[in-house]
Amino acid sequence: MTRDIAVVAFAQSDHRRTSDELSEVELLMPVLHEVLERTGLRTADIGFTCSGSSDYLAGRAFSFTLALDGVGAWPPLSESHVEMDGAWALYEAWTKLRTGDADTALVYSYGKSSPGSLRDVLTRQLDPYYVAPLWPDSVALAALQAQALLDAGHADEPALAAVAARSRADAVTNSRAQVRGAVPHGDYLVRPLRTGDCPPIGDGAAAVVLAAGDLARRLCPRPAWIRGIDHRIEAHSLGVRDLTDSPSARLAAERAGAFERPVDTAELHAPFTSQEIVLRRALRLGDDVRVNPSGGALAANPMMAAGLVRVGEAAAAVHRGASDRALAHATSGPCLQQNLVAVLEGDPR
Repeated sequence: MTRDIAVVAFAQSDHRRTSDELSEVELLMPVLHEVLERTGLRTADIGFTCSGSSDYLAGRAFSFTLALDGVGAWPPLSESHVEMDGAWALYEAWTKLRTGDADTALVYSYGKSSPGSLRDVLTRQLDPYYVAPLWPDSVALAALQAQALLDAGHADEPALAAVAARSRADAVTNSRAQVRGAVPHGDYLVRPLRTGDCPPIGDGAAAVVLAAGDLARRLCPRPAWIRGIDHRIEAHSLGVRDLTDSPSARLAAERAGAFERPVDTAELHAPFTSQEIVLRRALRLGDDVRVNPSGGALAANPMMAAGLVRVGEAAAAVHRGASDRALAHATSGPCLQQNLVAVLEGDPR
């Protein structure tokens, strides 16, 4: 259980508001081809494949089996799937490689939110007895969290607007982002959240390749070593939580080793501006840390892939020498209910 595992390649699609002309397989295949080309590996060289997606988005059961056409029907493969964001598929793959059962892993995820009403679909994540029958949508719940943050004095509306402006300005250099540059902050969607405080709805896919030990160094000039990874969950009932804090994110970061030494970069999966403020406090990120230099989820938020994108963007920063120690975060569920934190490092320069 002491094997070193690294992200050696990352690829993602162009994130778009709609991709009606593409099936999930057609959305995914170019991404899979690109991430394998970056390592020189073939499908036959991959020891384990794990994916993340949601049948609720696809509107049919076991939809992930169709996406396997993008991987290829031959040779036979060792495959698994999580009904979660792809960051949790990466966690499973990391565990598989740590046990020595495989030396390489392909992790991918995808989501097409455009065919339906995402705000309604996400109500299916809620407590089925007390909350889901009321049909509070994802934006309304995020607004509850934002208002609690404002009431506690931890932020104000100008601070939320500043998060949105910075994120989309940083996204100018991200050719894959859906929203970038100066964007009007807009009218209230659900007070106190304006349209600019909320993530774009769109379609997209992402993939990474993991490798162990010396193989990682052969496949990538500067691997992004996963020094720690952990995920934790809050109580299901929103009424028993302090929505201005994220103890599960803090605990995951502690167990992943994020507090042992400072990080220089953080890719946070914060779909709403208020959630970045919550996470900054929970993860103890100072002003000297570059947060979401890719633009983050406010620039592109493909459901079931945005968390894996955060890990991929953090790894890519290590690959190109822009970061030596990066934190990647993924979330799922209402108001930051589930949180995963990974710490990635490059070899000393």
